[in-house]
Amino acid sequence: MKKDSSDKKNTFRAKNNKSTDNTQKKSSKLKSKIKSWLIKLTLYFLAISIGLVVLYKFVPVPITSTMISRKMEAIAEGKDSEIYYDWVSYENMSKEAPLAVVAAEDQLYPDHFGFDFEAMGNAFDRNRKGKKLRGASTLSQQVAKNVFLWQSRSYIRKALEAYFTVLIELIWGKERILEVYLNVAEMGYMTFGVEEASKRFFGTSAQNINRQQAARIAAVLPSPIKWSAAKPGPYVNRRTSQIARQMRALGGVAYIKDLRSF
Repeated sequence: MKKDSSDKKNTFRAKNNKSTDNTQKKSSKLKSKIKSWLIKLTLYFLAISIGLVVLYKFVPVPITSTMISRKMEAIAEGKDSEIYYDWVSYENMSKEAPLAVVAAEDQLYPDHFGFDFEAMGNAFDRNRKGKKLRGASTLSQQVAKNVFLWQSRSYIRKALEAYFTVLIELIWGKERILEVYLNVAEMGYMTFGVEEASKRFFGTSAQNINRQQAARIAAVLPSPIKWSAAKPGPYVNRRTSQIARQMRALGGVAYIKDLRSF
């Protein structure tokens, strides 16, 4: 007795539907696993990042990616790879130092919440017109980058920089951000922080530097490898004078006296 051809077709359809169902189930399981991994990774990232920010509110930052990078470069070039870095508390540094970097880098620092949107817009317009690239990072953004991220530019890094900027503004407060900046900023070849810069360039401690010395350190911050606070050229001398005038115009150290501490 011959089997009906329709039975064969139905059997084929059933097998095909079963295969399709299995494929869909596998695809659904894979999507669920990926979703679960992404959620776990996000939660781990949030926990670790917030934990680090809370930790560094109270303890000195031990090392940064820039320090590691400079050390590796020195080793590769066969140069002295010693990192000069000595943490000093905000209370034990001359207030001319924080005033100098605020005057030079971010005069709206006491008032903004991590971002200077007007400066960012101006920088975007300038860069869009093909003029010399110029950033608009606040001191808070620079600290977020220096402590938690890397130096090369990318959209991912900028997004993470914004995230960490919000965190440190919320958890650290203005005074702590400024304290960390003055300790981890590169201020000369293999030299990080105002304490080592003061010792190496002026033979004194960060507690005793005067306005002119603080202004000179701030003058080289955009490019501390290219310019030298120890042996200033015409540009650094000119920039130092400009910063010192701005420090006076802001009203001296009173300008940073009541920084938000939370």
